[in-house]
Amino acid sequence: MCHSIIFDNGGEFSGHQSIAKALKCKTYFAKPYHSWQRGLNENTNGLLRRFYHKEFAIGQLTDQEIADTQMLINLGPRKSLNYLTPIEVLLNKRVSLIVDI
Repeated sequence: MCHSIIFDNGGEFSGHQSIAKALKCKTYFAKPYHSWQRGLNENTNGLLRRFYHKEFAIGQLTDQEIADTQMLINLGPRKSLNYLTPIEVLLNKRVSLIVDI
């Protein structure tokens, strides 16, 4: 369930009204240079930077590399989730995995 979305001010979000309608949630825009207004986005960028430096062209990645990175990020415990992983929260149970990537 989505309650609200905070967008950056890029032109790619010009369709924000249709997104809000489809998800039945409120949408907001962050003020320019106020990155703390988009905390989840900035935190996720930080997680991605563990794997790819800022100048890295994401378009170079294969679908498998993207899936592998996504899995590694989602297997990491989060303080905001009481040190559960996103996968554990999604499945509503503790999970012990050994992944060979």
